[in-house]
Amino acid sequence: MKIKFWGVRGSIASPGQKTAKYGGNTSCIEIYSEEKERIILDAGTGIFPLAQQMLSIMPVTCSLFISHTHWDHIQGLPFFTQMFIPNNSITIYGAFDPVFQKNIEEILSRQMEYCYFPVRVTELMADIKYNNIFERQTINVGPFSVTPILMNHPVLNYGYKIESDGKSVFFTGDHEKPYNIYEPEDDFYEEYEELIAQKNQNIIDFIKGVDVLIADSAYTTEEYPSKKGWGHGTFDTSIHMALKAGVSNLYFTHHEPTRSDEALEKIYKEKLSEYSDKLGDMKLYLAREGLTVEVT
Repeated sequence: MKIKFWGVRGSIASPGQKTAKYGGNTSCIEIYSEEKERIILDAGTGIFPLAQQMLSIMPVTCSLFISHTHWDHIQGLPFFTQMFIPNNSITIYGAFDPVFQKNIEEILSRQMEYCYFPVRVTELMADIKYNNIFERQTINVGPFSVTPILMNHPVLNYGYKIESDGKSVFFTGDHEKPYNIYEPEDDFYEEYEELIAQKNQNIIDFIKGVDVLIADSAYTTEEYPSKKGWGHGTFDTSIHMALKAGVSNLYFTHHEPTRSDEALEKIYKEKLSEYSDKLGDMKLYLAREGLTVEVT
């Protein structure tokens, strides 16, 4: 099983000299093996360069799993060239929105209405199927099994565990460690504290021992208080999650769009030093656009 990062920024694409090394495209990850079937996690702007590369392997059969439908995770979909080409087969998976009562097809189709994009869904030439999926429902895709779990974000967000041939990868999508919304003196504080502990433990149990964890690490601990409730993790919360779950390799992703390559590397080096006596065999990496990882 191989992983290739096509977009690792969060919130908005941020191209330029200061982000050239790690990349400015938003969330998109490709997972594949020697077989033809491919899995794509999220359809941020990174899906466009992926689409260009996939033109060399026509016809295309792929499955696209959407973590959630915020712009930075879907805005590249109208530019996924494979949808315009006959004989391609694309299956899109995502959650039903319980707030607005819309399925994944309805939500994604909205951004291809004429007021947003010149080509409508009905004009696409590929064979495109949409599937609403539910928490812990396992989907078999070629040599892979994909299982979602609910994470913590202001909109319903799935983290995805992908397994194949005894190897496993988990992608958090956007995730903020759940916190208590009550003060210690409030009536419901202790009850809510138990719910939070259970939710965190459910996630840890779900990802226990995965070979690769790709985690939303948008902020530093110092930045987090002013971003609380925005639905994103920190470098430290990602490391703590990985340590508790006994993960082998942790890739920090969803890089804050205003953070330069130089600033990313500074934080990374600080974390390597800070946790040097706690990591054991676990390895830490900065996700980088164009990086290919073989899961062994």
